[in-house]
Amino acid sequence: MRPIRPLRPRGPRGTRRLTALLLFAVTALFPTATPAVAAGPTAPSDTSVTSPAAPAALTPVPGQLKPYAVDAVYSAGISSGGYMATQLHVAYSGTFSGSAVFASGPYNCAQNTLSTALNACMNTTQDLQLAQLEQTTRTWSSQGLVDPVANLAGDPVYVFSGSGDATVKRPVADALADYYGRFGAQVRYDRSTAAGHAWISPLGPNSCTVTQSPYINNCGFDAERDLLGHLRGSVAAPSAAPGGSLVRFDQNGYAPGGSAAALSLGAEGFVYVPESCSDGATCSLMVALHGCKQGYGYQGFGTQFVDRAYLNEYADTNDMIVLYPQAAATGTLENPNGCWNWWGYLGDSAYARHGGKQIEAIMGMVRALRGTTPPPAADRVTLSSVDAQDGYVKAAADGTGAAVGTLEDTYGLALGRGTDGKVNRTLLSFDTSAIPAGKEITRAYLTVARSSGSGDPWASPAGNRLLADVTTGCFGGCAVESSDWSAPPTVAGGASIAAFSSGSATSTDLSGSALAALNRGGTTQVRLAFEAAPASTAYLFVNKDTPVTLTVEYR
Repeated sequence: MRPIRPLRPRGPRGTRRLTALLLFAVTALFPTATPAVAAGPTAPSDTSVTSPAAPAALTPVPGQLKPYAVDAVYSAGISSGGYMATQLHVAYSGTFSGSAVFASGPYNCAQNTLSTALNACMNTTQDLQLAQLEQTTRTWSSQGLVDPVANLAGDPVYVFSGSGDATVKRPVADALADYYGRFGAQVRYDRSTAAGHAWISPLGPNSCTVTQSPYINNCGFDAERDLLGHLRGSVAAPSAAPGGSLVRFDQNGYAPGGSAAALSLGAEGFVYVPESCSDGATCSLMVALHGCKQGYGYQGFGTQFVDRAYLNEYADTNDMIVLYPQAAATGTLENPNGCWNWWGYLGDSAYARHGGKQIEAIMGMVRALRGTTPPPAADRVTLSSVDAQDGYVKAAADGTGAAVGTLEDTYGLALGRGTDGKVNRTLLSFDTSAIPAGKEITRAYLTVARSSGSGDPWASPAGNRLLADVTTGCFGGCAVESSDWSAPPTVAGGASIAAFSSGSATSTDLSGSALAALNRGGTTQVRLAFEAAPASTAYLFVNKDTPVTLTVEYR
């Protein structure tokens, strides 16, 4: 069901090379050195403010997310958090009414490619292809992978870029403002200061032009007044100090799969709730997203972003709840600085749209605060494929000479073109009668593990896709047979799996028609096959020692 858009408030209220790229990516968003900054314009005098006293850290109290009377939702973020704020707004524009972003670029800028993230979305050595980003958004909208882009028309968007930001350069932020303008959003773009790479706040301990921890800078004006005034239409003056409650909650229950750490999320998140919202007032909700190296668990950083973002003070006087989700560092090179996922790390190719693991975790938190909570993590079943009925078939590229493969026990299930010149397709059986009766299926996806392989079948030909065909019941008999290679499915291409060279990968969510094809009364078969036959040897074996799984969520 399409989400109902809320009303806005009307008044105040090569391995070595890849390793090097990863190391550069995870350090570049918040470098430790302060860049040299040329003299630049300062904030206009009519926006200057007297800096409040340094905030006293709020003491978090343990609790849970509970529903409030929320009538509008907004997102805001800095750097990787800015990218995530835009991803939330575009992917769920039926829920989010606007966004505010410091130091980041347009939606889907990285296009699931690390080099693009580095060279086009932070630096300017590569064209970020704005027209293509716009078209992809429109295509995804037409496919239901993001909410209708018509929702963006008229939405307020605040963009900030400092001329001293050498991390996400000015033209990248220019492209963000341009991107939103193409969809009719009402953009306010502040590029009036020589700010470094940081969240801008009167409570920032850093001077305006630097780029250093805690990446919160004081530029002599109240950016929160500006961004909140643009998003909401008007804003009341902030309180002298926060008077509400900062609640610490468990993020694991909102993580798809039940493990926050598996998604590079912190175990704990925070929500600031003013007394008025606790007492039943109708309130808006702001989702505030920190940047890299600003998460609660990052090297003792703690609640500095929560305390210094200068949102809680406005929340008190404008009936606004502030949700502070937390990303966390991984123990690997995937994300050691605790950035939000804006380039597709940990194999999440859906990171910027519906089904993106971090996006869905945050959406679960938003729904909990709005009283529209979807099924908790326990309302899912993970089905292992039936080993006795799994297997693979091989044939010439035109489907002739089909035969059942014989190397499953030795290598696993084959996909792509083998050394014998045959093209392999894998058949999987799932007992989908295990889905509880009377439940509405809301989401399903496959997880596969790579055992071995040779070459890159996703690149032969370029852009090749690994697709999952879904059949209600079995393609023929439920045991694998040669005719399964070309048997017509109930739904062709019901999901896809992005390229991966090690470990496991999760498919995109099954399409609506593929969900409908799941056989509630017995077996559902899935056939994995590359869309085009590789031109030369390029294959992989999957799940030699463990079965493929189908995870089904329901309510």
